[in-house]
Amino acid sequence: MAYDKFTVLTSTAVPLPIENVDTDQIIPARFLKATERKGFGDNLFRDWRFNSDNTPKKDFVLNNPIYSGKILVAGKNFGSGSSREHAAWAIYDYGFRCVISSFFADIFKGNALNIGILPVTVSEAFLDKIFKAIEADPKATFEVDLPNQKVTILSTGESESFDINGYKKHNLMNGFDDIDYLQSMKSEIMAFAEKSMY
Repeated sequence: MAYDKFTVLTSTAVPLPIENVDTDQIIPARFLKATERKGFGDNLFRDWRFNSDNTPKKDFVLNNPIYSGKILVAGKNFGSGSSREHAAWAIYDYGFRCVISSFFADIFKGNALNIGILPVTVSEAFLDKIFKAIEADPKATFEVDLPNQKVTILSTGESESFDINGYKKHNLMNGFDDIDYLQSMKSEIMAFAEKSMY
């Protein structure tokens, strides 16, 4: 499998209420030399997380120990800018499995889905409720239910549905990338090929 199966994720969340976060802010260009997906999490939001002398910036959310979890809650228009896959790799490698926002750049959304990150698009009103729930309690938990395509604020019971491409949903729930999906259909492909020969 390419990555862990995604079904229902119950987790606390890390708030990043900043709009128009682009891929260069997610992972600066100078860290794109590696070709494997490993180690990118160390440089996630590098210039926001660290000073020039590599000391952590105390006011940045990832350096605040009261926030943790596998869900990143971001402002509108997350993942804009260049098409670099490394932005999704850095988020996954850091430990996030879901990003919630009111709008995602299409290429980032596709890159995230391809490696096992679920980008959940909610209304701006519901996103605001999520931010307020975290502000009220940094340990507030959320349930992201992929089979039923629903995200719930567990402290209030409020929920909202989200859309996802059926093929990508199937792959996420099985931990497949595109190659894994084709391999899972190997017997059907071979049977079709044999039938086509005659």
